[in-house]
Amino acid sequence: MIGRLNHVAIAVPDLDAACAQYRDTLGATVGAPQDEPDHGVTVVFIDLPNTKIELLHPLGHDSPITAFLTRNPGGGIHHICYEVDDILTARDRLRAAGARVLGDGAPKVGAHGKPVLFLHPKDFNGCLIELEQV
Repeated sequence: MIGRLNHVAIAVPDLDAACAQYRDTLGATVGAPQDEPDHGVTVVFIDLPNTKIELLHPLGHDSPITAFLTRNPGGGIHHICYEVDDILTARDRLRAAGARVLGDGAPKVGAHGKPVLFLHPKDFNGCLIELEQV
């Protein structure tokens, strides 16, 4: 059901410093910051030959990333994103298998302009999973 790894998301306390580290220290191609108010984050994508890294920074006081950074002040891996061909079929199959979809179960538009869903980390070995329809 899941396809390729789309990205690994890392919550960062200082977006500019994280971008500089990937660009200047690691020599990666760093995209421009992109505000995602529906998700409460500012994102920056780092392009790699085989996937992407998504840097996440809080956008506003109600951001879910704020709570994550409170628990992990230095930042850390927040979630991994897998591609799926049909997000509704994937959602229904996962629910039937006992997995919990976060929120109301309706896909939202993600940072790539495509439908996304998140799966409860307790159902996946402590890892928050994002599914993105491609």
